[in-house]
Parts: sequence; C-alpha cells; structure tokens
Amino acid sequence: MTDGQANGAAPGPVDPGRAPLLLVDGANVVGSVPDGWWRDRRGATERLRDRLAGLAGFGEPVLVVEGAARGVASVPGVRVVSASGSGDDAMVELVRATEPGRRCLVVTADRELRGRVRELGAEVWGPRELLSRIPPGER
Repeated sequence: MTDGQANGAAPGPVDPGRAPLLLVDGANVVGSVPDGWWRDRRGATERLRDRLAGLAGFGEPVLVVEGAARGVASVPGVRVVSASGSGDDAMVELVRATEPGRRCLVVTADRELRGRVRELGAEVWGPRELLSRIPPGER
C-alpha cells in the first residue's frame, strides 16, 4: 500500500500480472462450517491450511491464526501468521504492508474487518466464496 492508502486515499492501480495476496481469517473461516471445529480448533485450522495448499496458481495464501490455533506451522504453498494479539489487527497490518500494485484479497465474514480492509484497498470474499474454490477437506 502507498502512504496515501494508509491515510485513507484511494488505492493505486493493480498490476494484473502479479499473483494476488490471499489473506484468510482462520478463526472466521473455520467457524463458518459446523463440522465440530470447536472440539479441536487447532486441528480444524490445520485442515483449512492443508486445503488452502490446493490453491496452486491462484496467488499467495496467508492464513492468519489466533488463540488456540497459534503455532500452527506453515506448509509449502501456505504461509501461516500467528497473531500476537487480535487476528483482525494482524490482517489489517498485512493489508497495509502489501506491495503497491499487488491485488489483496481478504477472506472473512467479520463486518468490521471487512470495512477496515476495504478502506485500505483490499477486496473481500466471504468464507463460502473461498471454500467453494478449494478442494474438500478430510475430517
């Protein structure tokens, strides 16, 4: 993001030749599917991470985790960022740090977070939009 974007100015042009940055709100996406994730949050997050690895060629998936999922390891094709505090704040900082001209897509259903990242020029998908595009996971 440019300095102007951090101050609320409109984002600059996006370079269509660059792979997008895909920032995934791990807790929000995991929590969107009633599959028993609450019994094993870390395991559910690892399953999501592994499904994200199936997005080869789409861009750079970054899974932001917090709480019980902190410490989930990155795997080839998916970088995992453990938020030291709020996962939402970590995602906003990652959007701010996105290189100028790079498309940034944030996946979350959190209304407040959606507004915060849109102000910085990010696009937003809901969890269903992401989950419909990645290979099914195993329970």
